[in-house]
Amino acid sequence: MDRVTSHKSRTTIRSSKEPSPSKKKEVRRTRDTDFFKITSQKIKIEEVIRKVFDAEAGALVVFIGTVRKTSRGREIKYLEYEAYKEMALKEFRKIAKVIKESWNIRRLAIVHRLGKLNLGEASVLIAVSAPHRKEAYQASRYIIEKLKQSIPIWKKEVWEGGEEWIQGS
Repeated sequence: MDRVTSHKSRTTIRSSKEPSPSKKKEVRRTRDTDFFKITSQKIKIEEVIRKVFDAEAGALVVFIGTVRKTSRGREIKYLEYEAYKEMALKEFRKIAKVIKESWNIRRLAIVHRLGKLNLGEASVLIAVSAPHRKEAYQASRYIIEKLKQSIPIWKKEVWEGGEEWIQGS
């Protein structure tokens, strides 16, 4: 269905799938406030939360993936992560673009660790601020699922007597 809008002396017909000019402007503005990082340092959780905070948001959802003690029946000693950083950051931005086009999100952050991580350490942090919790939760879930499917970050599980590279981080 097409929409007809009138602004002063001109009338415009737009496809209903196309965002209104004000929405386009908002997407452009908030895109600059997104935060993406791939680091070998410990993730600074509070710093990332500050970057995503927005006074217009009624919800800020944070997902933290951590190194757990067991995986597939084995007791894990530690994990190692490697990445094709430039491509991964490019993919983070693509995910953010889809998020902003699909949900009313104010800001978002994606941070992933590289190197050796011990039990309990944070490997990934996703933070999303939105006017309402439903959108923030949905966007956060979408991001982690996409990260596991398509981002060039690889995880090696190390256990007593062996190790194995695992598909998807």
